[in-house]
Order: sequence, then structure tokens, then C-alpha cells
Amino acid sequence: MAKVYLQTPLTNEDVLKLHAGDEVFLNGIIYVARDAAHKRFLALFEENSQLPIDLKNHIIFYAGPTPPKPGQVIGSIAPTTAARMDPYTPAMFKYGVKGVIGKGPRSQSVKDACKNYNSICFSAIGGLSALLSDKIQSAEVVAYEDLGPEAIREIVVKDFPVLVVYDAHGDDLYEQEIAKYRTINR
Repeated sequence: MAKVYLQTPLTNEDVLKLHAGDEVFLNGIIYVARDAAHKRFLALFEENSQLPIDLKNHIIFYAGPTPPKPGQVIGSIAPTTAARMDPYTPAMFKYGVKGVIGKGPRSQSVKDACKNYNSICFSAIGGLSALLSDKIQSAEVVAYEDLGPEAIREIVVKDFPVLVVYDAHGDDLYEQEIAKYRTINR
């Protein structure tokens, strides 16, 4: 398992050098979007319409930040349960999104989509919202303002900590770790 610093947007080469378990520090632009925005994205795909912003080669962070306090760039922000986006994620990867950030395990269709479209699933640690907020240098609503906390935000991050949980090679950190602990307890 490696410690990797990456600049966004990501390339296929960036994604292919990552492996389940790698600790990654992201720098650059990440987009924040949740369920309601993803539902709209899927409807646009079905209509062969363009998304309101170009997400190709970018990372989507599944989160809904709280309003910022005076002097803050953004309020508390933490990952939401990624499995809620499973119905949308394969289509997002097919479109060209290179990575997503959430928490918790994903469906087999998402794991297959990582491999099929050279994409990656990261996990951020829930409960570290203050630390994650400190890694955000700017935040701006860029689409679907009517969704309030679920509006799409463009955030600029510096050394934003995530962990690779599903890589483009078909590896699954959750399965690897469970197997490791099964052998220890025997």
C-alpha cells in the first residue's frame, strides 16, 4: 500500500497506478454531488443531453456540506453512504467520471464499472468533517442551486485524504481486509 499525491483532473494513467489500500492525497478540483443531482444526471443521459458541467476525468464527492460559519470557506463536510449512488455510478463512470468519494461498501455493478471504465472508488473517513473542511480552499455552487445542500459544488482541495477501496484492477479493499483478519483469528 502506497502513499500517493494526485492532481485533479485524473488521467487513465493516474487511476491505473492506484491499488486498493493506497492512501491518496488529492489536490485540485473535486465536485460535490449527492442523490438528487445524480438522479438529474441520469435523466440527462437518458435524453442524450449534456450535463450542466463537464465532469469527465473528475472526481465526485458524495457529501452535503453545512453552511459555512463566518470566516469559513465551507461548513462541516463528510462523506455520505456511497451505496445510495450505486444506481447511478456505472453510468457516471461510462460518461467519464474517473473517481468517486463516499463511505461504505459498493455493489458488484459499481466494482465492475471501475474495471470496465478505468475508474476508482475512494473512501473518506466519516466523523472527520472538521479535518476535511480544513483541506478545502474554496467552494462554489456551480449547478442545481435549487437543491440547497445537495447543489453541485466545485471545491478546490489541498492534500485531501482518501483511501482507495475499489480500484480499476478489480481489487476490493473490504474483501482483502476481511480475508486477512480471517486468517489471523484461526
